[in-house]
Amino acid sequence: MQKIAAILFIFLVMTACDDSKNKEKKPINTENTTAEMSQQKRTPQQASKDNGAIIYTDFCMQCHLGNGKGVPNTFPPLAGSNWLTEKREESIRAVKYGQRGEIGVNGKKYDGVMVPMGLSDKEVADVLNYVMTSWGNTQEKPVTEEEVTNVKK
Repeated sequence: MQKIAAILFIFLVMTACDDSKNKEKKPINTENTTAEMSQQKRTPQQASKDNGAIIYTDFCMQCHLGNGKGVPNTFPPLAGSNWLTEKREESIRAVKYGQRGEIGVNGKKYDGVMVPMGLSDKEVADVLNYVMTSWGNTQEKPVTEEEVTNVKK
């Protein structure tokens, strides 16, 4: 009985080894990495907001803070900002060219300077799409690069 079991075991091992030699090896597809696949699944609007979040961190967060609430009496809030929703073109102009002079945000006056940051029109659109959909802000129409290009000083 042990001889039969040993022969059967050897036969199975040999068959398995032979079978693996006969199988064609499939090349590994390295064309799509995980990051690339998640990029492909994002909508253009989501990609714009994701890029805008990075731009916000690099250029805006120092004054308007990570929560978008700004600094009272110094830097206006972006969170729940009526200025963003009621003054779309002025918002684009401020990000594109900077802002100087008095503005009213949520019933409070701010009179400061926001220097131009040298962002491209696409970057301006991206950061505004992020800001206009964060911290309770909602927008129905995304800001486009074309729209930013059409806003003049």
